[in-house]
Amino acid sequence: MASMKEVSSNKCAGGFQKVFEHESTELKCKMKFKCPVLYWLSGLTCTEQNFITKAGSQLGAAEHGLIIVAPDTSPRGCNIEGEDEGWDFGTGAGFYVDATEEPGRTTTACTRTSLDELPTLINANFPTDPERVSISGHSMGGHGALICALKNPGKYKSVSAFAPICNPVQCPWGQKAFSGYLGSDRSTWEAYDATVLAGSYSGPQLDILIDQGRDDQFLSASQLLPDNLIAVCSEKKIPVVFRLQPGYDHSYFFIYSFINDHIKHHAKFLNA
Repeated sequence: MASMKEVSSNKCAGGFQKVFEHESTELKCKMKFKCPVLYWLSGLTCTEQNFITKAGSQLGAAEHGLIIVAPDTSPRGCNIEGEDEGWDFGTGAGFYVDATEEPGRTTTACTRTSLDELPTLINANFPTDPERVSISGHSMGGHGALICALKNPGKYKSVSAFAPICNPVQCPWGQKAFSGYLGSDRSTWEAYDATVLAGSYSGPQLDILIDQGRDDQFLSASQLLPDNLIAVCSEKKIPVVFRLQPGYDHSYFFIYSFINDHIKHHAKFLNA
């Protein structure tokens, strides 16, 4: 079991907002996560601190008795060539895939870490119920949350997302990342595309909540493509509540405004 080091601890909302650091046995470098079990996956360029300091989740988590775990978006400090050359590839842009191409293969074992190593570490060190787990995220992290839930039927009680990248094989962000991390064979990309995965989903009922800002610049730039996912979910009779929120953009001001709705969504299933 990897060792854990407490980086900070602050009393908050009747509980504690803690940040820990651990040496990842998968990644061979340091990853951070928070412990105040709802997993939150953040978006491009983010660290664990964006959600901790901007989302306003602590009161809702305290009200419903949830632990929220917010890992970093990618490994840092691995000193891999090219990891910091762009904001949408490399550091802070792991896309929650198990990369097969070098150098990305070394730096983006994020899906494996999020699904396997991190929950094992959490469950070994904190009073969590491994049978009651949900997942959420924003943008790239919304993509991560959706694929984690769809690829692992029954593992998560519920899933939600803010402005997720719903169909990455069809958008510029996804095409750039998947080319670099997975190679040129597009058939391998489909294992990390929520719209494609929804089309073949055959697990237990998965209740999805998605909030999307109508004034999101990345929605209008065709990076997010929620209509594609909604169409497939409708065809497959996968329950999805999609809320297009007038006036809201892609920022954490948007997340802050609706985070309690998402926590309530998950609490309904986690506390059933």
